[in-house]
Amino acid sequence: MTYAHMLYETDGPIAYLTFNRPESLNAINQAMARDLCRAMEDIARDPAVRVAVIRGAGRAWSAGHDLKQHADDPITTALGWRPVLIEDVAMDLSVWDCPKPVIAQVHGYCLGGACDLAAMCDLTVASDDAVFGEPEVRMGSGPVTMIFPYLLGSKKARELLYTGETIDAREAQALGLVNRVVPRDQLEAETRSLALKIARTPPEIIALTKGPINRVFELMGLRAAFAANIDASSILNAADLPELRAFTAIYREKGLKAALAWRDALFR
Repeated sequence: MTYAHMLYETDGPIAYLTFNRPESLNAINQAMARDLCRAMEDIARDPAVRVAVIRGAGRAWSAGHDLKQHADDPITTALGWRPVLIEDVAMDLSVWDCPKPVIAQVHGYCLGGACDLAAMCDLTVASDDAVFGEPEVRMGSGPVTMIFPYLLGSKKARELLYTGETIDAREAQALGLVNRVVPRDQLEAETRSLALKIARTPPEIIALTKGPINRVFELMGLRAAFAANIDASSILNAADLPELRAFTAIYREKGLKAALAWRDALFR
């Protein structure tokens, strides 16, 4: 199995998927999204795999969707954005729909679309240096997958999605976004220990437990909310907002780091 931006390896009953774009903090481009969808299909078909772990190479789990990809090749219409967002949501749902448990092993940044993805995983183990949030709302964008209200409740979801503020691993754990927080040097071992514990449960029981748990959220309208958010985000991303124009102009003149600094300075 070969992937463009992901490493796939197995260790006993565990399949490890490693985001492998460390030079861009594992920013998720369309090729990486397709990699993950294919990997979930491979995991579902492999009887030797009982648990999957998603981790990131380098300094971060993932800084979110690749801003450079769309700044360099801008999409200007809602109809243009819609298939892109459908593919992004399909990536998240590939994890959700996988009959086997998926654990997010998070260190460093877990922002934007990556934060959505970690939320869609069955469990999340985070190092104490992990940072979560949806800062893309500060430049005229929005979350790809409207999962926060289901996990965090209405009040906290609104606060984070209205302000773009980030939270540390401990607060994420208190809010129910993270299962365990461990020191960075223990992250690999603690995640592996949890994965092996889950792997002892017969896979048929896991599948017949995960399915009904997911169904609870789907009966609450999860898939319908995701579909509605695709339409809303398509319109939002194509809107001619002054913040987005300014962000793009700074990016093209001074680079992404300067554009992100300008964006965040507005909220200090």
